[in-house]
Amino acid sequence: MFYLVLFFFVFAILSSASAEEVSNSNTDLVKTSTWFIAGPAKENQETINKIRREKGIIKVTAKDNPVGEIELNVMLTESDSNDDKPTNLSESSKYLSITYKSSHLVKLQAREGNAEGTGCVHGGSHPRVDLPASAKKFTTIKIPWTDFKQDGNPNGKSLDIHNLCKFNFVNYNPVSGATLEIKSVILN
Repeated sequence: MFYLVLFFFVFAILSSASAEEVSNSNTDLVKTSTWFIAGPAKENQETINKIRREKGIIKVTAKDNPVGEIELNVMLTESDSNDDKPTNLSESSKYLSITYKSSHLVKLQAREGNAEGTGCVHGGSHPRVDLPASAKKFTTIKIPWTDFKQDGNPNGKSLDIHNLCKFNFVNYNPVSGATLEIKSVILN
């Protein structure tokens, strides 16, 4: 009996240390998760999440004469931290669906856990894809996980959906008043 209890105790500890496996079928990160912001944006984290909860939309606007990049990000598994442990998406997960409107090109990075095994704390790879500008109307795109490549290189390393931390929506060269609005980010 002692060994059985010990086995379950050790198993529970090891399970909690690895990436959390998520069924993820139709999980909408706009509805379920706290979003974080860095860079020259008019909105702060509190404002973004208040509007998200009240109106079901994420909205970011570049400040006048912005310096640096704007990075909007969300963990795949809800967290109070922007650097928590990675998520292990199920094998049935095939793509990401996003409904957005953007005045400029945005790079979407799918940030993986780092090789050091400390989860999502700085490091790891950032396979990415482009979200083309769609300034006049909301656009819905489906991005297969296989489209995410390291440094956007078609021959680069593919995304590891079993060690996925968060999505970074990055405007590397924002101009005054540049906008990004997101209605949904759905894991399928």
